[in-house]
Amino acid sequence: MSIIQVNGLSKHFGAFKAVDDIRFEVRKGEIFGFLGANGAGKTTAMRMLTGLLKPTSGMAFVAGFDVSAQPEQVKSRIGYMSQKFSLYEDLTVAENIEFFGGVYGLSDAEIAAKISELQSIGTKQIVASLPLGWKQKLSFETAMLHHPAIIFLDEPTGGVDPITRRQFWKRLYKEADNGVTLFVTTHYMDEAEYCDRIAMMVDGRIAAIGTPAELKAQMEAASMDEVFVKLARGGGRS
Repeated sequence: MSIIQVNGLSKHFGAFKAVDDIRFEVRKGEIFGFLGANGAGKTTAMRMLTGLLKPTSGMAFVAGFDVSAQPEQVKSRIGYMSQKFSLYEDLTVAENIEFFGGVYGLSDAEIAAKISELQSIGTKQIVASLPLGWKQKLSFETAMLHHPAIIFLDEPTGGVDPITRRQFWKRLYKEADNGVTLFVTTHYMDEAEYCDRIAMMVDGRIAAIGTPAELKAQMEAASMDEVFVKLARGGGRS
């Protein structure tokens, strides 16, 4: 069952084709990696899929809603976690939960229950004082507050130490096992191996798509690092 369907999606800025006729689908409960070099079009594509940017042409449906015609319905059914973790650093942990819980329409009881769950972080701490790994955990928890069907994660482990990265991926697997779909961008090619399937973008187009094993076989590569280098070498953008 596909929860994301993309058909001919494009975004042009004048003559520049940031995203050029991409096509793919993502299944419910899948960890889908969306990879590419800087400037390949990943962020532009993600912004269209999350209802933040209107496509120039083509169609995409996320959780059954048209990203062009129904962006607000899309936004209410997804979670989003960016590399900078999308937190208010001058607020406490509890205040962040209260704010995002209010945005998502949670009841006071639901917000209180989530704050209680996060006591291990220290809910009275100012977010700016938290270690990077705790900020990452809190950001993911806020993205999950309203129990979305899909979580978009834009380089969620950037700058995080390897042990914390592994712990974070264990959490992603747990959510996927519970039926949550995870759409992930990352610069770490070892993390690409953790994905069920991967789309590799080069110059605004999808150059390859498949499981890590399939892509390594197609490219006659020993690792996802090698797959990335072989595909990215053919691109012209910096």
